[in-house]
Amino acid sequence: MELKGKTVLVTGAAKRVGREIALALARRGANIALHYNTSQAEAEKTAGDIRALGVRVELFQAELAEDSAIESMVSGVLAKFGRLDGLVNNAAVFFKTPFDTLTADDWDRTMSVNLRAVFLCSVHAGRAMLEGDGGVIVSIADWAGERPYRDYVPYCVSKAGVIALTKGLAKTLAPKIRVNCIGPGPVLTPADLSAEEAAEIMARTPMKRHGSPADVAAAVVYLFEGSDFITGTFLPVDGGRMIA
Repeated sequence: MELKGKTVLVTGAAKRVGREIALALARRGANIALHYNTSQAEAEKTAGDIRALGVRVELFQAELAEDSAIESMVSGVLAKFGRLDGLVNNAAVFFKTPFDTLTADDWDRTMSVNLRAVFLCSVHAGRAMLEGDGGVIVSIADWAGERPYRDYVPYCVSKAGVIALTKGLAKTLAPKIRVNCIGPGPVLTPADLSAEEAAEIMARTPMKRHGSPADVAAAVVYLFEGSDFITGTFLPVDGGRMIA
């Protein structure tokens, strides 16, 4: 799908990986519906950078743990842009959940944003795309959806769910909508990771370095524009960690 002139909703697009994704799509000529939750200042900064690229951007604040907020957000995108051609499910929560302190609230909080919201955003956006000219959905999963981390059980299960959801939606929405997901590996170092632990991760990664948000953004652009014959796939962007 050629991105120029299309409208793409990117969740969690104020900063970090989401910001890079939104900017990469905008550089290809897409108009951006930029979702954020609490990072308003960062969202406005990203929006300004997108406008400087000569495309349109609108901001949409929503708490994705609330079902009604998701429906209102997608309706708002359609009202402002008159169309929706793409969705990038990027927003997620990521926090350590050691087994000895793990609670049902940890599980519910993680699932509500990382999986349920991805499902609902895809449903509402997918219905809009089916009524229009079709489109593309790309979700940001994680390589840990297939090779789980220790002490992050809810997070890893949520990302495994995103991978399964991607495959199910790809079958359901084809041929009008393509649905894929990306599995980032060591792209951003967690705040609670020591220098020694970060060095160990690089040593165990075949590429011997960390990736960057730009690597993930490039993969998103490829899944939009690179081929119209790719759907239902899980694309690792992990420097080879899946095979290490």
